Amino acid sequence: MNAPADRSPTGPSPGGPAGPPSGGAAPSGFSPGFRGRARQVADRLPPGQYPTESFPVLSAGPTPRIDPDAWQFTVTTETGAAHTWTWAQTMALPQEDTVRDIHCVTRWSKFGTRWRGVPLDVFLADVDTAATHAVVSSYGGYTTNLPLADLRGGKAWLVHTYDGFALSPEHGGPARLLVPHLYFWKSAKWVRGLRLGLRDEPGFWESVGYHDYGDPWREQRVRGD
Repeated sequence: MNAPADRSPTGPSPGGPAGPPSGGAAPSGFSPGFRGRARQVADRLPPGQYPTESFPVLSAGPTPRIDPDAWQFTVTTETGAAHTWTWAQTMALPQEDTVRDIHCVTRWSKFGTRWRGVPLDVFLADVDTAATHAVVSSYGGYTTNLPLADLRGGKAWLVHTYDGFALSPEHGGPARLLVPHLYFWKSAKWVRGLRLGLRDEPGFWESVGYHDYGDPWREQRVRGD
């Protein structure tokens, strides 16, 4: 079973300890400029997180290798109507560059990540649906669930480029979901489709105890948070 760059919500942080605490005053020996930068970091860092310059690769199973020529993305409505795009068709859609902070449930946060891809609004624009929820599916069998509202309104993208380069398989290439306002396990790697529905259905990690929604600013790591 495959998963995005997150694993157990109670497991150790990659790279060792939990890292520096968020917030708090800078030591008095530091310059006002340093204190200003520290405040800027704290303002961008959800509770319980630490900033990192690296991009850890964490998965729950082997990394699938998908040929873009064989890749497809399908949105299936609650009535069974399917809308499918090939790789070439997806590349011909309006593209958007976005710079976002991302937050992993294993407690690392990475600021200013640069992506290019297609807003989910583009795929959903002509889809006739009364759905309220979506289950995201990936090549390899991984699933995760989100309210449909969290995939609309400029909140989510299907991305194929990271920091100017084609997305590597280890980071979810050829294409992954990007939902940066939620913990990163919701940004499913190796994405292949959305199944829309009228009720919430838990995905892979949600079924074993992860929080159903996963808001990093509310520390929604596990069920009950």
